[in-house]
Amino acid sequence: MVQQVTKGIKISVETSFKGTYYNNYRIQYAFEYKITIENQSKDTVQLYARHWSILDALNKEEEVSGEGVVGYKPILKPGETHAYKSGCMLTSPFGAMSGYYNMINLNNAKTFKVIIPSFKLSAPFAIN
Repeated sequence: MVQQVTKGIKISVETSFKGTYYNNYRIQYAFEYKITIENQSKDTVQLYARHWSILDALNKEEEVSGEGVVGYKPILKPGETHAYKSGCMLTSPFGAMSGYYNMINLNNAKTFKVIIPSFKLSAPFAIN
């Protein structure tokens, strides 16, 4: 598990390999990640957008941006957490993801970025 705190918001990431699949005659590697967002600040905050950089071992990079996380724009009071699972497909058995969340402090209406720490994706059979 990797963790990072930015402006009182703690991000924890756990990953797992879900299997291999064929898509258009090409093998793809499926990964799942669980993100836990914990508000350790004194203010109520809302996550309203995300940005991901996804890199596989073949140096294929994909940028993904969008509103919220898996259909939600969670509001977190001090001490609250929000956890969700999502996933990605890679063209290699190794890769990495990193990114950030755009958040707003609901006490003062200021927006800020929360860093999602870089985390590795690896198929167990490929680890030597």
